[in-house]
Amino acid sequence: VSQAAVAVFMARKKTKVSEFNEVLLKDEINIDELRRLCFNGCPDRDGIRALCWKLLLGYLPLKKVYWDDELRRQRSSYQQLMNDVIVNPYASEDGGGNLLESMDHPLNPNPDSQWHKYFEDNEVLLQIDHDTRRLYPDISFFQLPTTYPRKAFNTSTVLGIEALKERVDRSSLPSQQVATSRLGVRNVSQNKKGFDDSELYNPLKEGEEAHWEVVERILFIHAKMNRGISYVQGMNEIIGPIYYVFAQDPDPKWREHAEADTFFCFSNLMVEIGDHFTKKLDRSRAGIGGSMHKMMSLLETRDKELHEDLIKKEIDPTFFGFRWITLLLSQEFLLPDVIRLWDSIFSDKKRFEFLLYLCCAMLMCIRSDLLSADFSMSIKLLQNYPIHDVQRILQKAEDIKQFYPVPRN
Repeated sequence: VSQAAVAVFMARKKTKVSEFNEVLLKDEINIDELRRLCFNGCPDRDGIRALCWKLLLGYLPLKKVYWDDELRRQRSSYQQLMNDVIVNPYASEDGGGNLLESMDHPLNPNPDSQWHKYFEDNEVLLQIDHDTRRLYPDISFFQLPTTYPRKAFNTSTVLGIEALKERVDRSSLPSQQVATSRLGVRNVSQNKKGFDDSELYNPLKEGEEAHWEVVERILFIHAKMNRGISYVQGMNEIIGPIYYVFAQDPDPKWREHAEADTFFCFSNLMVEIGDHFTKKLDRSRAGIGGSMHKMMSLLETRDKELHEDLIKKEIDPTFFGFRWITLLLSQEFLLPDVIRLWDSIFSDKKRFEFLLYLCCAMLMCIRSDLLSADFSMSIKLLQNYPIHDVQRILQKAEDIKQFYPVPRN
């Protein structure tokens, strides 16, 4: 690459940063202008992307005069959530503040029992722990220690709060399943689940916390606060990129609060896409079934030949579309490319309609391969997407969007 080409690239990059700063430094953010800029990709410097995502996901108000009070309130609220949610049910507190052994017992079948809730929480915690330990294994970031560990929550039982690490690091983690048969008979079964040596992670120093452990805590608190949906496998893939962006903010004033900020941005995002994680809604218009139907209808409108080919081969959209849509394409590309795609998805006014355009574009970008492939090869292409040039996919999605509206269910 010539020096002249490098100089032109750097000049364009500098101009792009200046355009973002012009919007972000104003007393009130012009959200339409910010969306326009972010749609074409946020700069990878000065914490611009992290700030833009906080605005696009509705965490920060548009008027900057409210930022300090809002951030203080939200971060304080998260601290209180940690104190309230990660509770040790082995103990209860009397009026004088002394910890006493709980009057409850592990075999209590009452669904309101602290022990019953504790065993249910352990089931959720085990799944979260299993998923977050393996978060983006291709990069080392999530295995590295955070510079802002929550020592009170990861070293020992403090003020009645039991560390999640202690609950998971035991050689076996007890969980209790309470089921009621069709005849009304309640069955109580005690399970013990553990990890074999191959699943152990490299231990950190006392008081240190890996980034994946921070993500684990956020997901556990979110599950406890949203018992209707709780935790569903795949949520870890949604929260991972958000935390990754926030935890690498060059400004320590922002980076220190990456955990709390991630929690609220993730919560806001789940309000929008939570129906895709709700099994009861799978076949409804609001659920993943409705979104996959829209995706295939859009493809039929834009490329009838390819659509008919998939139907003829009996390739159901659940074979690929379920994962593409539910996980916002986070499993189809490398993390930097996922982040770039999310710049455009988050900034689009109808952002999850744009996701469908991206999915349709992905299909069309490999149409010749699909048309010439048999069933098994088509499935391999769709589940191991071969194109890594996300800019090509983005451009294709924009082209489709200009002329083809997303069909309504």
